[in-house]
Amino acid sequence: MIKQLESDVKEALKSGDRTRANFIRLLIAKCKNKSIELGRALEDSEIIKVLQNSAKQLQDSLKLYQDGARQDLVDQAKVELSCIESYLPKMLSEEETKQIISSIIEETGATGLKDLGKVMPVLMKKGQGKIDGKMAQEILKSMLS
Repeated sequence: MIKQLESDVKEALKSGDRTRANFIRLLIAKCKNKSIELGRALEDSEIIKVLQNSAKQLQDSLKLYQDGARQDLVDQAKVELSCIESYLPKMLSEEETKQIISSIIEETGATGLKDLGKVMPVLMKKGQGKIDGKMAQEILKSMLS
């Protein structure tokens, strides 16, 4: 996956898209920092986690920029977010998430909000990288209440 990112930097530079190239370089740097932290090369699943964390940070920043009426930063964050999302696996829809949650509730025998701690870890493991945690938690709360 790192090779794909490096290749995309070259393509962006060839097409004259310096903003995209610089942002992809930033993603590569984050991946290399994580690799140094762990003391080994990252697997693709670990690279995806780094990208997901970056996407989450960008989404949080986007909300702050919108609240602060900084349209220039909002536009930049949206471009960067779409760039990251092009590398991430497709997220499951709300309906697909509900189906998985229902099956996990049956498996674990969860009956109320007190069982939230039983269901969430299983759910996040099953949907590894494909389920939005906030959405899943809201759906789970509504189903268990």
